[in-house]
Amino acid sequence: MVVTITGGAGFIGSHLCQKFLNKKAKVICIDNFSTGSRDNITNMLKNPDFTLVKHDITIPFTKKLSTIIMTSQIIIHLASPASPKDYYRLPLETALVNSIGTKYLLDLARSGNKRFVLASTSEIYGDPKQNPQKEEYWGYVNPVGPRSCYDESKRFSEMLAMIYHREYKVDTRICRIFNTYGPGMRRNDGRVVANFISQALQGEDLTIYGDGTQTRSFCYIDDTVEGIHLLAVKPSLSGEIVNIGNPEEIRINDLANLVIKLTDSFSQCHYTKQVEDDPEKRCPDITRIRALLAWKPQVNLVTGLKKTIYFLQNNS
Repeated sequence: MVVTITGGAGFIGSHLCQKFLNKKAKVICIDNFSTGSRDNITNMLKNPDFTLVKHDITIPFTKKLSTIIMTSQIIIHLASPASPKDYYRLPLETALVNSIGTKYLLDLARSGNKRFVLASTSEIYGDPKQNPQKEEYWGYVNPVGPRSCYDESKRFSEMLAMIYHREYKVDTRICRIFNTYGPGMRRNDGRVVANFISQALQGEDLTIYGDGTQTRSFCYIDDTVEGIHLLAVKPSLSGEIVNIGNPEEIRINDLANLVIKLTDSFSQCHYTKQVEDDPEKRCPDITRIRALLAWKPQVNLVTGLKKTIYFLQNNS
C-alpha cells in the first residue's frame, strides 16, 4: 500500500505517517512547513518507504508531483493550520488550503480513482446547541468571525468532498477530529493542553479565557491516529462521516487544576477575557465510529497528560 499524507510534518500528520510505516505501507509526505516541523519527521527521513515532498498544495501540482501522488492508493488531506494561534496568523492561507488545496487533491483522486480521506474538525459544529455533537448536527457557526477562516473553510472542504463523492463517485471519507493532544505537541502550540502544561512547568499562572466553565474533550494522539488509520484502510466506507474524539467531557477549570497537580506546580489560575466565538461545549458522540470501525479511545486523560508532560519537560 502507498498513501499520500498532506500536512505530514504536523502534529497529527507525523504520527499518522509513522503509523502507516509501522503497518509496512509506503508514505508520501507533503508539507510546506508553515506550521509543521522537520523535527517531527526526522526519524523517518532515512526510511526508504518514506518520501518527503516540500510543496504548498494551494499551488497547482507539477506533472512530476502529480505522478508521485498517483502511485498511492489513498490520499489523506491533513494540511491546514489547526491551532487558533496559527490560523489567526495565517487566515488567508488557512482558507485556501481547505478550499483550493482540497479541490486540487480531489481532482487527483477523481482522475486516478484514489480513495480520499478528509481530516475535518469538530470546529465545523461552531458553538453547538447540541451536546454531545452527532454527525447529523449542522452546527452553529459565525461565518464572518475571526475563527471563520478555519471553521468555514473546513465546512467548505467537506462540501467539496461530498460533491466529488455524489457527482463523480470518488471514494471520500470525512473524519471530524476533536481536541487531540500528546507527545509531539509544540510548547507554543497555542491550544489549551500545551499552554497549561508549558505554563505549569515554568511556574507561571495558567491562562484561562472566560470563567473556565466551558467544556472540552481531549483525545490522546495514539487514539486519534488509530481512528484515522482505520477509516482510511477499511473498505466499503465511501461517503461516511465520523467523529473522532474522546467523549469524556471536562471543564477547563478542572483541566487546569489537574495539570497543576500532575506537574507538582505552584501555579495559580489567571482569568482573562473570553476569546470571540469560543464554544461553550465541545464533546463528540462516537456512536457511529464505534459501530463502523469498533473504535473507541483507549488512553484516559490522566495517563495521556502524564505522557505529554514528560515529553514537553524533555523537549523544550
